[in-house]
Amino acid sequence: MTRPGATPYASRGRRSWVLRWIFLALLVVPMVEVAVIVAVGRAIGGWPTFALLLVESLIGAVIVKREGGRSWAALRDALRSGRMPSRQIADAALVLVGGTLLLTPGFVTDAVGFFVILPFTRPITRRWLEAAVARRLLGPFGDWPGSGDAGNPGGGGTAPRGTGGPPDVIQGEVVDD
Repeated sequence: MTRPGATPYASRGRRSWVLRWIFLALLVVPMVEVAVIVAVGRAIGGWPTFALLLVESLIGAVIVKREGGRSWAALRDALRSGRMPSRQIADAALVLVGGTLLLTPGFVTDAVGFFVILPFTRPITRRWLEAAVARRLLGPFGDWPGSGDAGNPGGGGTAPRGTGGPPDVIQGEVVDD
């Protein structure tokens, strides 16, 4: 049993794994960016490379402004109409990530940023994001937490074994007499 506020060992291991990847990315990505910028500079020259990076940044800023406005408007509309805004939240998050990548100087981060933010490639990235979140939520057995019987490591006995989902929800209306 863990004390209140303590992190279970599995969670600590996962967190340290993520932190290692972030640390590695913070070391590797700048080196890759510098290598690509130097290679492009050797191929087309220093000033054209600088101009190309500047033009990419300006185009990125225009796209971020346009797509960010669209994403936030879609999010507001979904909330006003009472719909669950899962796609709109994912799009807003992707625009934020893509905009951050476009602000980072370099060709590789710009390419990834454009892929994440452009309206015709964002659905692909959104599917990747949804799959990653589903893997994170479903756990190692592919069941929702709490599904299955007591003998199932992923279950707490709230749903029949093998249903693979949360218990059914019956919608209704409460009427006071």
